[in-house]
Amino acid sequence: MERYAQINRANWDERAPAHAASELYDLSQFIDDPTFLSRVVRFDRPRLGDISGLRGVHLQCHIGTDTVSLARLGAEMTGLDFSPSALAQARELAARSGTPVEFVEAELYEAPQKLPPGTFDLVYTGIGALCWLPSIGRWADVVSSLLRPGGRLFLREFHPMLWALSDPRPDRLLVVEHPYFERPEPMVFDEPGTYVETTAVFQHTLTNEWNHGLGEIITALLERGMQLTMLVEHDSAPNNVLEGLMEPIEGGEWRLIDRPWRLPHTYTLQALKR
Repeated sequence: MERYAQINRANWDERAPAHAASELYDLSQFIDDPTFLSRVVRFDRPRLGDISGLRGVHLQCHIGTDTVSLARLGAEMTGLDFSPSALAQARELAARSGTPVEFVEAELYEAPQKLPPGTFDLVYTGIGALCWLPSIGRWADVVSSLLRPGGRLFLREFHPMLWALSDPRPDRLLVVEHPYFERPEPMVFDEPGTYVETTAVFQHTLTNEWNHGLGEIITALLERGMQLTMLVEHDSAPNNVLEGLMEPIEGGEWRLIDRPWRLPHTYTLQALKR
């Protein structure tokens, strides 16, 4: 495993138990209510359509809430992640909620060696996944290799314009600070906390991250024979990523308080393998 992935895996391994215990992921609801779905999947359910009977894989599945949700909608799901700590939480969630899901431990670029290529009807990737990958082209290779002809990619992700902004400033201005386009070198962050409320104290605080422009993502898919069938930009996100500048709205989403139409927060993309 490359050094950047080792650094990031240590970060995620340490945070997975705190995420599983948080209100944001709400694991108790999955256990108590067999119809409960994650907020991310609920948001895109009208665009997702009927997935009953489809063989699906959720790449970078983390603690499995979206994976379990897709299985509850009728798909035969596999979740893949590089963090054994996160997968332990995901397997426990699936078992306690009575939802059959297979989970596989592997780094994203190793997926074609760990999963049967060309056999999946659906490749799903959720919020906050692509920023951990240095090459969007290699990611598109993985997506294309896993899908059968006619299969589809379904992706909801933070918008690269949002990721290019600086942390919230006292003057509340939105300032472009970080790269919008993919760069060879990572953005290195040293953050003591995490995106859920927790009293846990973490030792592994470094992360290596990359942004990928929307055009780069689409072009990478097109170059691998994929056909773009949906692209919707949203003025909301499932997390309060700009603290002090966002407010909660219906459906568990967050939106800029001041003129949210200025900034795409997230997007949903779908593409078919020809």
